[in-house]
Amino acid sequence: MKKLLLLFALLISSVAFAQQTERQHRIVMQLTSGDTLAHKNLMKQFKNMKEAAPTMQLEVVCHGPGMDMLMNDRSIVQEKIKEFAAKGIVFLACENTIRERNLDRSKVIPEAAYVQAGIIHIVERQEDGWSYIKAGF
Repeated sequence: MKKLLLLFALLISSVAFAQQTERQHRIVMQLTSGDTLAHKNLMKQFKNMKEAAPTMQLEVVCHGPGMDMLMNDRSIVQEKIKEFAAKGIVFLACENTIRERNLDRSKVIPEAAYVQAGIIHIVERQEDGWSYIKAGF
């Protein structure tokens, strides 16, 4: 009987482990900081996240001063963004911020896609079950 209980416990553990390793993470990050140190740190976080969960879905919504990271005349992490975009990380520029800050849309890096309102996109992702992370310091 003890052997049967031990076998049952091992079976349950292996099923739980398999479910844990197959988990599909969906994460939406909000970047509102124009601080270049925050942008560099974010690139390190992306590397760590992709190593730990290579199949995760990740969207980075930039609005307010966070749009600086996506502007080719201001960003210091353009090459890293290009690398991460090729690995499936989605970078989103807020149309409202572009308009309100009078930014030149032609200077938004080509790896970025657009959303009308960054904060609304984040809310919609949360309503769809995505995890939310505020990026920056």
